[in-house]
Amino acid sequence: MRIAINLASQPFQPRRPFLAATAAGAVLLTALLGALIYLGRAESVRQASARAAVARLESEIQALAAEQSRLEAVLRRPENAEVLERSLFFNGLLYRKGISWTRLFDDLEQVMPHNVRLISIRPQVNARNEVLLDMVVGADSSEPVVALLSRLESSPRFGETYVHNRIPPSQSEPLLRYRISVKYEQKL
Repeated sequence: MRIAINLASQPFQPRRPFLAATAAGAVLLTALLGALIYLGRAESVRQASARAAVARLESEIQALAAEQSRLEAVLRRPENAEVLERSLFFNGLLYRKGISWTRLFDDLEQVMPHNVRLISIRPQVNARNEVLLDMVVGADSSEPVVALLSRLESSPRFGETYVHNRIPPSQSEPLLRYRISVKYEQKL
């Protein structure tokens, strides 16, 4: 008869599945580390090319700014000052001519009450390139003009209004006349 005697201090335990799983996990983590290192290097290459492109664009911007300042210095010379003033004047005229009278009268028709008469209108372009309308309107009483002002202020095409003065009726002009300034939101 045989007696099984185990002289080990700890009994035998099957650890092979645990060691195989640990080895497979280590291989997987090593492959993942390799992929992350590859992606990190690829990203650093992309960042380097992006930095080079940004540096190239910044140098182009600096070159263009230097060219612009050089040209502005040429324009500011005393012999060129008259040409610069004339070109600014013509640019302002062209900008003012860009106001569409058809669209302006269509927009005014939308807000003008039937019993208010437009006597005169003068568009102006201010320093901030905003179109201001200086108008003289007439009516039999002040109520239609008040209605016109409220319609102008609530319209998306017109902005803040300002009444400069009121001119009473005369023998030649039987209407109450109001001089009004209003901001016009036409895109030029």
